[in-house]
Amino acid sequence: MTAAASGLPEPTSHEDDHPHEECGVFGLWNSTDAAALTALGLHALQHRGQEATGIVAYDGQHFHMHRGLGLVGDNFGDAKVIAGLPGTHAIGHNRYATTGDTVLRNVQPLYADFEFGGLAVGHNGNLTNAHALRRALVRRGCLFQSTTDSEVFIHLIAISLYSTVVDRLIDALKQVVGAYSLIALSNEALIGARDPLGVRPLILGRLTGGEGPAGGGWVLASETCALDIVGAEFVRDVEPGEVVVINDQGVHSIRPFSRVRSRFCVFEYIYFARPDSVVEGAPVYEARKRIGRELARESGIPADVVVPVPDSGVPAAMGYSLESRLPFELGIIRNHYVGRTFIEPTDQIRHLGVKLKHSANRPILEGKRVVLVDDSIVRGTTSRKIVEMVRAAGAAEVHMRISSPPTTHSCFYGIDTPEREKLLAARHDVEAMAQLIGADSLAFISIDGLYRALGHAGRNPEAPHFCDACFTGDYPIALSDMAENDSRQLSLLAEGR
Repeated sequence: MTAAASGLPEPTSHEDDHPHEECGVFGLWNSTDAAALTALGLHALQHRGQEATGIVAYDGQHFHMHRGLGLVGDNFGDAKVIAGLPGTHAIGHNRYATTGDTVLRNVQPLYADFEFGGLAVGHNGNLTNAHALRRALVRRGCLFQSTTDSEVFIHLIAISLYSTVVDRLIDALKQVVGAYSLIALSNEALIGARDPLGVRPLILGRLTGGEGPAGGGWVLASETCALDIVGAEFVRDVEPGEVVVINDQGVHSIRPFSRVRSRFCVFEYIYFARPDSVVEGAPVYEARKRIGRELARESGIPADVVVPVPDSGVPAAMGYSLESRLPFELGIIRNHYVGRTFIEPTDQIRHLGVKLKHSANRPILEGKRVVLVDDSIVRGTTSRKIVEMVRAAGAAEVHMRISSPPTTHSCFYGIDTPEREKLLAARHDVEAMAQLIGADSLAFISIDGLYRALGHAGRNPEAPHFCDACFTGDYPIALSDMAENDSRQLSLLAEGR
């Protein structure tokens, strides 16, 4: 049965039924082999973006850059490439496209020569007023070289009337609206910044054994797992609304924004961050196990075995197993060696796409009442195929349990999700969703249960601790471009155009 026949939207690839990664950033100041260490850091952050990657290094006189489509290992596995990036300072970026096409001109870090010297910029997140700013900048004569919203930063810095690069960057930050973690490398400093609500993550770490007055190298990265691979120690999270300036005199903190209640992205705990990372002070692995425990308390059902949908469902399934006292088993085995371009996605192959990545472990599933644990349902297409595969392996019952609330709204802050009309939970209630994916039962963790698992009494609708807009529709940052587009459409309709 095709997705269309089942009432589900047809995916464009076997990986489309999932919230896609954001981007990963890594920056290093004052270390020999800066480019090599940056490549290692990007490798640790590969899960945050697999479409493209780039590094810009600075040797004290010149900037050197290499950017390419594909994975970190494909671009920086050659020693000659690293040798072409000399210097003790570098920044790098892994890209998953949330805005702009997947072409080389959109690969970051972006680089430009200014009157004060060179500047490279890498950005994780999404600007919600990028289109309005872009139009205004084009009217001023700015020539855009890419279609990514990150280039807006470059042009705002270029036209700023302030004298120093830090003041120009702050001037730019005060004009953008959206969610961002940003790193920049100039002739004089490595700079990191987070948006005032701290939606996207950014952490500060320190290398030992470096030279110079700073007493060792400094690292900025999206997650702590990138510190581990380069042998750096975690120092602290860059705080929401903070600008961190790192130079040979050390680390300097600037707070150009008024303090507001932070709204860190809750999906980092559910799916995006690597399980061995610590985000906002909480180990991700333990957080996911607690989410699984809460899921079992809320929606436990008589069953024989708990099976994760690998790999992202594993910690939550472990928690579910511990709480329900049902055995945890690897009833689905993932093939880790399937790339995005393994086979041209024709219709026939697309319908077999899940089997390229997952296969059923028949001896574990046959004759069993199975609880399948996954992190989310977006379109529902992959969930349906997973359920079908488990049934075909002989499972007596298949009960789907999801470690996030229903995804009912699109994300505009750096996570690539489908339009709302393509989200299964936006169009159907849970019972209808269960029928569409073919499960005997389906349950999601509640929004209050998610908050409880993360150490809160529940979700306070007046002052929620996290950005949870994809579950609640409560967007904490103005969607300026969308509002402007709606206004323009209404104006055209009023004019009869």
